[in-house]
Amino acid sequence: MTTTALTLIPAPHHGGEPSRTAGDRLEILAALIAAPSFDAVFREDVISVPGDHPVYRWLCGVPDCQRAQNPGYDYCQDHCKQWAAIRKAGGSITDLLRMAIPLQSKSHHEAPECLVCPGNPATSWDGLCWNHHQIWNNRRQAGEEFDSWLPRQRPYPSFGQCQVEPCPERACHPIGLCLRHKSRYERDGYPGRVQVARNWRRWQPDSLEPPPVSYTDESRFRRWCRETGMANRSNGKLSLLGLRPLVKAEIQWCLFTHAQNPAGSIWPFAWVQYLVDHCRTTAVDSLVGLDLDACTMHPRKIAKRMLQHLRLIYFTRADSKDAGFVETDHFGVRFAGRDRRIDLTHITQRWLRDLLWDTIATRLTTDPPRSRNPIDTIRRGCAELSAFLDTQAPRGGQDPTVLTAEHMIDFVKDQRHRAEHGLTSIALFALGGHGRNFEPTVVTKGTLGRTFNGARRVLRAAMDSGSAEAIGLDRGFIVALPSAPTPSGRRRPFSDEVAKALAEETNLEALAASDSNDRGARDIWETLVLTGRRCKEVREVRLECLGRHGEMPLFWHDQTKVGHLDEAIRIPERLYQRLLRRQEKTLALFVQRNGREPTSQERREIALFPRLQANRSMRNGAGYGWFHRLFRAWVDTIADTHCVPHQARHTLATNLLRNGADLTHVKRYLGHVSNTMAEHYVHLANTDPKLNDALNAIWVGGPGAPEPGILLSGGEPMTREEAEALAIDLTRRSTPAEGGFCTFQPVVNGDACPWNLDCHNCDKFVLSGADLVYWHRKREQWRMLAEGAPDSATADYLHGLFEPTARAIAGLERALEAVGLLDEALALDLRRPQDYFGRVWATAFRAQELVQAEAGEAA
Repeated sequence: MTTTALTLIPAPHHGGEPSRTAGDRLEILAALIAAPSFDAVFREDVISVPGDHPVYRWLCGVPDCQRAQNPGYDYCQDHCKQWAAIRKAGGSITDLLRMAIPLQSKSHHEAPECLVCPGNPATSWDGLCWNHHQIWNNRRQAGEEFDSWLPRQRPYPSFGQCQVEPCPERACHPIGLCLRHKSRYERDGYPGRVQVARNWRRWQPDSLEPPPVSYTDESRFRRWCRETGMANRSNGKLSLLGLRPLVKAEIQWCLFTHAQNPAGSIWPFAWVQYLVDHCRTTAVDSLVGLDLDACTMHPRKIAKRMLQHLRLIYFTRADSKDAGFVETDHFGVRFAGRDRRIDLTHITQRWLRDLLWDTIATRLTTDPPRSRNPIDTIRRGCAELSAFLDTQAPRGGQDPTVLTAEHMIDFVKDQRHRAEHGLTSIALFALGGHGRNFEPTVVTKGTLGRTFNGARRVLRAAMDSGSAEAIGLDRGFIVALPSAPTPSGRRRPFSDEVAKALAEETNLEALAASDSNDRGARDIWETLVLTGRRCKEVREVRLECLGRHGEMPLFWHDQTKVGHLDEAIRIPERLYQRLLRRQEKTLALFVQRNGREPTSQERREIALFPRLQANRSMRNGAGYGWFHRLFRAWVDTIADTHCVPHQARHTLATNLLRNGADLTHVKRYLGHVSNTMAEHYVHLANTDPKLNDALNAIWVGGPGAPEPGILLSGGEPMTREEAEALAIDLTRRSTPAEGGFCTFQPVVNGDACPWNLDCHNCDKFVLSGADLVYWHRKREQWRMLAEGAPDSATADYLHGLFEPTARAIAGLERALEAVGLLDEALALDLRRPQDYFGRVWATAFRAQELVQAEAGEAA
């Protein structure tokens, strides 16, 4: 296992021109920093921001508290302890804000001038510099009054800037150190032994120059000054003193860029200062040359994010192609939870890497995918092919003109052999969404199909565009790579035993206990079970997702996968109450972060389940990786089977169908876009009595879920709800009859018909979508009879006799149009046996109800 650090690589030679040097990059950054849009705060060598800065806030979140935050927390150390105790006792953040007492800072955040010598900083709350404070302490013990003592004092000359290289504070002592560094110097054992005359305080006010100092080892003292970092990291200051020009400009630009994103990660200046100190002590010229493995955790994370910002200005799209990576921000595309940099350097053949880069660039430009999976598929296929050519082709496959169909056939044979015997791949792949740990993976039938199809897609695109011919790649090499099916199954619903275990209250409490930060893992899971939503739809739901309409609790969410935004479904009352409590917790977290209630606009943007990290504005919902890890660990403790959260959706779909819903209801409730997808989620065994009853009569495929049909027949169209209200479930109470179905239960149960099979005049007779063509033929037959009548009176009589049937046919047409099955019903040919298995048979309507519906419209 190897670890690859995320770094920038030097810009390559492009088009015969020399690559960008450090001077070029510094020139670019200098121009950007000098732009009018650049915040002047970040241009300084010592960056100082106010305590309530929207991005780099450093004051405690308790109102009027003057102490600095613990880095990475919202409160100072004392209030963090108080909040921990309140939370342990079951209190909320509002309890802390009500009870907390604002605290005074223990020292000055910005030292004022001394009352006696304005050139020196005051180091105590009495407004005196360190020297005068020492003198005053002696006089105070002697009983002298401060007001009578102060006018007699004479100022000391300024001792200049603190000699510790990154320190922006003024010195408080003749040895040239500020108060904090003077204390540290003493703790470190006085390296270099700086000495000043003992009686300097007596005669110094008479001199305009600071007293001379002597050293036992001046070089050691100077080295200590260079190697010692900032002593005060809690006053909103970031010192870039001592950095080399390019790395300083890089950090300034990245701080400004990071401040433009209100939803980004938190960068406390204390953590950034650690990164700055590391850059200074290691004397790096640029963040590009920084050894990230040598950094501690928080500075390393910040440095990685800074490198992402710098890639956008150091590399153009053409530069990134030469360097061997794709930067998705160059195309205005970002994939949630994935790195913006797609590394292609493991593909060693330049021609293959360029073809892959072109394919990815085309996809990101013309049709960006919703996730990075399609891109990872073609990248994997090219990586496997590259690794094979590297070892088996002449000259490692670097020359495309020598490759033939035989080489591709050998590659196909090798991959199939590995899949058949469960061998590992020859290329290395990163495991996990953010992982940098590269390991070989086992070749399976699924990965085999993705490998072949991914590489084939790239090579075929090159052949169609002419790129393959331009580089001399043989056509036979490309066409020898076959396509392969990718085995895909579907999730099973939970078994009864597993479903019971996953809904057990004791087990649910264990899931909540595993959520150490109380981010809502149990609430997410219960919402998935009771609503059947996609996991992303619940994780990323907004705070204002609940409402009541007609006393009915509704859950509002976005079905972004199918393009349905702000959809509402009915939810149980107990889930409504649980999500209300989650709203209160999320609002309390917002108050904790910002010290105020959110505005109405912010309430619409805040996530109900906010992500813990990199989420200052709380707009990003909880990540799938976080929830899946908690869910997986929880399931392992209560069940001996593999489960994933998405199975809850399949379980709900199956239960809906089993309890009387049809595919229309399943599709509408689960938010599917097609009948096929709704059927994909419905699982019924052959032993289901409802399915057996349906098979004894007809095959029920269920109506689709179309756009509401519009029928302009005698007035307003029939709505989908009206059509569904007339629909009858034929699987429970019907038997075939001429031109339709009989729903009179004694006849369905086998008794004789009391009306002598006069079906067409019976109120128990229904029409189905499969009968529409039959009744169209009947209508034509009656029209021909009427037209052939000997006189108009007879023709009128025949038309009147058929009028109720005509209304039923018209009502059936309108009902089928409303549920999107009219075209399919009209195309049905009952002379073919396979037509008896169409899903149109699943919808039927009472003949009399259709007549009434049509009569009502005509009236």
